[in-house]
Amino acid sequence: MIYSHSRLSTFEQCPFKFKLRYIDEIKPEIETTIEAHLGSAVHDTLEWVYIQVTQKNTVPTIDAVVTKYSESWQKTFTNNIRIVRRNMTYKDYFNKGIKFLIDYYLKHKPFNDGTLELEKSILIDLDPEGKYKLRGFIDRLVKNTTTGEYEVHDYKTANRLPTQEKMDNDRQLALYSIAIKEHFKTQNNVSLIWHYLAHNTKIVSKRTNEQLQKLKEDTVSLIKQVEATTEFPTYISVLCDWCEYKSMCPAHGGRVNETQSKISQHITEDKKIIQKEIKSGDEKELQEEIKDESESPDGTENLN
Repeated sequence: MIYSHSRLSTFEQCPFKFKLRYIDEIKPEIETTIEAHLGSAVHDTLEWVYIQVTQKNTVPTIDAVVTKYSESWQKTFTNNIRIVRRNMTYKDYFNKGIKFLIDYYLKHKPFNDGTLELEKSILIDLDPEGKYKLRGFIDRLVKNTTTGEYEVHDYKTANRLPTQEKMDNDRQLALYSIAIKEHFKTQNNVSLIWHYLAHNTKIVSKRTNEQLQKLKEDTVSLIKQVEATTEFPTYISVLCDWCEYKSMCPAHGGRVNETQSKISQHITEDKKIIQKEIKSGDEKELQEEIKDESESPDGTENLN
């Protein structure tokens, strides 16, 4: 089986959710949250910007960027998208995205930092025998025009800026850097770059070859744990309010019925759904960002 960062992160977050999604293949009643919808629209727009620059040799205007964002937002928008924060509206989130994009545009124009590929699909061998593999998508791959280093870029729409220490221990982009090093046959460190759009800033991290080897081993150990698991308990946390399976969770008085189980049989056959899962492979990061945002500095819940 080929894993994704999203699949492993879901298991760590809540084994019961993992069972519903990946073993029972049950289609959730709530397809997405407003945070995920915002992130998707912003990602799609930034991908479009760099396509204009790298493939059409043109820098779009700010107005064109905002128009593209509005189109991306409306394309998949429904009134069933969940908003947990009661003091926020759909329009509030939409306007946040506009600000993110304008700030990014003004800071990075003319976008000529050496972009090689967008939404690059990668497959990582985690062991010498090729038994354990992980698939993912890189938002933007760059070969820096000044340093010559390869860079893996990722966009974040969270309000709270994480610490350097936290990002130095990030698993997803570090795993992606393994594929880049192998593909380009380089021993040089790959820069991992997260753009925190709400702060108009970036966090940069690197991993040594020794750190990447340990990461491979740790990831294989996690996969073995997943495959050996027969009991899937629920994990209750503030993230439950954002979970698309909450209505089916016994920890919240829910249950799975036969209709829901049967509906899901086609899910893994839908390539678009599979690609969406992989492209949003930083689900745990999104959930941790949501958790950060839903807590005040003293750790108390603050959803109002």
